[in-house]
Amino acid sequence: MVHAIDTAKKPLLRRFSARLAGLTQWAGPYATVLQMLLMGLIVLSLSRVGLIIWQWERVSVTGLLIEMLVQGVRADLILLGYFVAIPVLLAPFFAHKFAISFWRGVNVCWATFALFFVIFMELSSPPFMMQFDVRPNRLFIEYLSYPKEVFSTLWNGFRLALILGVGFSVLLGVTIYSVLKAASTDGTLWSTKKLLLLWPIVFVIVFMQVRSTTDHRPANPALFALSGDALVNSLIINSGWSVLTALSSMRQEANSSEIYGSFPREKIFEQVKAAPWLRDVQFTSAELPTLHKQEAAIKRDKPLNLVIVLEESLGATFVESLGGLPVTPELEKLKHEGWWFEQLYATGTRSVRGIEAVISGYAPTPARSVVKLSLAQHNFYTLALGLGQQGYHTEFVYGGEAHFDNMRGFFTGNGFQQVVDRSDIKNPIFEGSWGASDEDLFNKSLERLKQLHSEKKPFFSLIFSSSNHEPFEFPDGRIELHDANKQTVNNAVKYADYALGKFIAEAKKQDYWSDTVFLIVADHDNRVYGDSLVPIKKFHIPGLILGADIQPKRIATQASQIDLGATVLSLMGVSSEHPMIGRDFVKDGDSPGRALMQFDNYFAWLEGSKVTLLRPNQSPLLGHYDAAKGELVLSKDKPDERDVEKAMAHVILPSLLYREQRYTLAK
Repeated sequence: MVHAIDTAKKPLLRRFSARLAGLTQWAGPYATVLQMLLMGLIVLSLSRVGLIIWQWERVSVTGLLIEMLVQGVRADLILLGYFVAIPVLLAPFFAHKFAISFWRGVNVCWATFALFFVIFMELSSPPFMMQFDVRPNRLFIEYLSYPKEVFSTLWNGFRLALILGVGFSVLLGVTIYSVLKAASTDGTLWSTKKLLLLWPIVFVIVFMQVRSTTDHRPANPALFALSGDALVNSLIINSGWSVLTALSSMRQEANSSEIYGSFPREKIFEQVKAAPWLRDVQFTSAELPTLHKQEAAIKRDKPLNLVIVLEESLGATFVESLGGLPVTPELEKLKHEGWWFEQLYATGTRSVRGIEAVISGYAPTPARSVVKLSLAQHNFYTLALGLGQQGYHTEFVYGGEAHFDNMRGFFTGNGFQQVVDRSDIKNPIFEGSWGASDEDLFNKSLERLKQLHSEKKPFFSLIFSSSNHEPFEFPDGRIELHDANKQTVNNAVKYADYALGKFIAEAKKQDYWSDTVFLIVADHDNRVYGDSLVPIKKFHIPGLILGADIQPKRIATQASQIDLGATVLSLMGVSSEHPMIGRDFVKDGDSPGRALMQFDNYFAWLEGSKVTLLRPNQSPLLGHYDAAKGELVLSKDKPDERDVEKAMAHVILPSLLYREQRYTLAK
């Protein structure tokens, strides 16, 4: 009775530590890692249940609740197996009585680190999922490369959450360490003989725990894709494993597209060159397989200038005439003055993916954008590289710091002769977490364009906005707010649209307007989400070409960002050699369209309403996309082999050209 009362008086953590020690003492030298395993399984299962409840509307539709929970434990065992493996491998060398203090200390520290990592990744999941509609993946790693921008965004938009999160993390780490240290105090070690005899058995158990299958290939996240909803599939696994898998795949990114299977090299070029707009093209180099001569459809005595305005996160969801919200009134007015793309699709979900598609005409891959990849930092084709060889001055104008996402390095190494960023904008009207406001950006751009025009030299200017980015900061008094709370995406879009309208209105007054083609296009949508493997609706973006003598026109055919480069060159009257496989809509406006989309590790080939979906290490799927409803419905039928070949050719081609450094101009 007295013992029971004393136990009840013990602090909760001490009682928990004692219970944990009692459950695991039979494991001898592996007691602490077993404690880590048990605590990890509890944490990950609770996290998964919480996320499922949060996303119940989408989970319930799949009817996979039991499978998600069971397979989730399997995925959790794989992640935790990685952490268990280290102490198991070291046990024969250090798990002896002469090193008992060292062994306990190392195990406690390692287990604390493992549990802290697991819990941190799970706590990071909801905000990441709210933005990208999947668990943390390679994008999570990429953002960690820019701590200043990330911290600024968190501090200005999520300050309380940041402070509470850091404080909780510190408290959590200390608590985990205390629990594990107390639980290991009375642990016993095995005799050397018992340790060495049982070690092979423990090793095999852990090996099978990590491998999780008897098939010829170890389990990977694709094995847990049980539904047609990418978010639901990501709930089955855990965030720690998702990020570690992404980190591993990033090391092999040059071969990234091969995750969809092998495809004969000769068929790649055969399929790509079979596109209607490339059938009669003269390919000019055996070494550079996509290099070809593009004759401008419009002949001009003097080629025009080019200005591309890349709008941050401006999806069709913010354009009323494209089925979105009425928060882009200026763009709606301007669409009547030029070529308006009604079915234009982004290639990805990040700015750098939009940059590579618009500026280089480069198709997407599961790897990181070439803007960040080492082999693309010099002599990789861009419009700037090509136009520079024809005597154009080329420059990039940005309101933030151009080093972000390695933009400065990529641009300066690939034809952009000048970079203008935040440091060049003096006394900005307003400055937020991501730099000067769009008004400041466009004011600087107007100044630069006037200067370039006065130099009597053709120019190409890429202008990249940033105001429509969390935490959605912009100056007061510019717009009538769409939402009552100022710092929302809808208000930020409306401000960005206001600044764009002012810029175009002022540019029209300048002498260069009649000599310049202006392309306004989004890099991607703000948030890419939906209950399908590839949320095609969220890849739909606006695109508008105006200026010079361009007459109003509606382009209803499906188009991709990779088509824009070839189209503007033709409108400018620029004939050149380049490796872009996109479509020149000036020359060919009648052929059926297509779009290419990369969403996490899934690749979608959209042609009409038919969608061919490529999945890593799995067979392709057939889907049908209803553009009016924005819905992708998967079919039980197999996709047409011809469509699979087209999709495979177009997703493997860019990886091959990057790896072999063949996406460039002839020397």
